[in-house]
Amino acid sequence: MLKDIVLTEVDNSDLELIINGDFSPLEGFMNEADYTSVVNTLRLSDGTIFAMPVTLDVSSADVERLSIVPGARITLRDARDDEALAIITVNDVYTYDRVKECIQVLGADDPAHPSIAYLRNRIKPFYVGGNVQAIQVPSHFDYVALRYTPTELRAHFKKLAWRRVVAFQTRNSMHHVRRELTVRAARQRQANVLIHPIVGLIKPGDVNHYTRVRVYEAIMAKYPNGMGHLALLYLAMRMAGPREVNSQGKYFYGPYDARELVEKYKDELHIEMVPFQQMTYLPSTNEYQPVDEIPAGLQTLDISGTELRRRLKTGAHIPD
Repeated sequence: MLKDIVLTEVDNSDLELIINGDFSPLEGFMNEADYTSVVNTLRLSDGTIFAMPVTLDVSSADVERLSIVPGARITLRDARDDEALAIITVNDVYTYDRVKECIQVLGADDPAHPSIAYLRNRIKPFYVGGNVQAIQVPSHFDYVALRYTPTELRAHFKKLAWRRVVAFQTRNSMHHVRRELTVRAARQRQANVLIHPIVGLIKPGDVNHYTRVRVYEAIMAKYPNGMGHLALLYLAMRMAGPREVNSQGKYFYGPYDARELVEKYKDELHIEMVPFQQMTYLPSTNEYQPVDEIPAGLQTLDISGTELRRRLKTGAHIPD
């Protein structure tokens, strides 16, 4: 009988995305060669673009207790129900430099950053690399109809005859400014819109995904008929700014850092960034406009994700 590792919520998410192809071309948790290359160069050891380390951490006691050595086979279990999800065949076990990972991947070594605090305080000192043999993906009993694998989503686009898709990924509740931004992007590119919100581990204090999905479902009705589609992503947020191709880390990264990184690698990624200036609210006309189109001196109000969460919590007015 195989020994087992009980996975964390982050591990669960990473394993699902490995199994279903979201983390393609990964076939398991990164070995030392891939990890080191990704941290230093944003590429796997074979040269493929891959910005974030995907690792399985264990303690020294785990290494000894489970006899984790190259060639060992270990069952990976879901902490929620003890179900066996996969079997990992160990390629290597290695240590890593926490500070270097923080600086290179997350852009800082500041414990105020939630992912840096997580890495410092909760990640164990060894990483286990190796391919996984899938048994099943983690079970989900909520919003099942909105959860797609990449293959299923591509098939859905084909069924709808969508040839060009503008994707919008977020961990925040959506409001009118984001609807306006995505509709403008779609019309500019003569495309349809995929709203692809994250429903895995997010930042402490964020709105829970049950509430957010109800918001997404409500706002989808506001899109022009047939323009948009909603699909959930079970991703554990790293808050890694441009490396995560997201601007979630507002106070650690510039507003256009992610855009610049995608622009740099767009030919290899086969992804085109649809550039838009930040949108801001004009109280005088009750509308949203790009910041570079607003006349000097006109009163504006920034309804950011943080500000929206504050207004939702306090019951403050939220512009339509």
